[in-house]
Amino acid sequence: MRTTLKSWPLLAAAVLCVGMGSPASADGDVKCNAGPQEKWQKISKLKKQVWLEEWKLLKMQVQGDCYEVYAHTKQGQSVEAFFHPVTLEKLVVFRRGQEIFRAKGFKG
Repeated sequence: MRTTLKSWPLLAAAVLCVGMGSPASADGDVKCNAGPQEKWQKISKLKKQVWLEEWKLLKMQVQGDCYEVYAHTKQGQSVEAFFHPVTLEKLVVFRRGQEIFRAKGFKG
């Protein structure tokens, strides 16, 4: 495809719109202060906990020193949640880049 000078503004606007439509990355600043991984609980225990909350699990992973969960709530909302790997306490939950839950006293 040949691009002319006249089509550059349109191309730039399209790229800008795509970038603006992407959700904000919520996990940049979350710190769990979890300590050494030898003391962490198995991530499979968290899988059961998420299931008990009636969330449909999409993905689980280690993010920094936290467990990160992508899921759909029982209301159908897509969420990104962070859990403490030692206690499995739910620390913070984001929906579309907006914080919707924070555990009392959690500063991370």
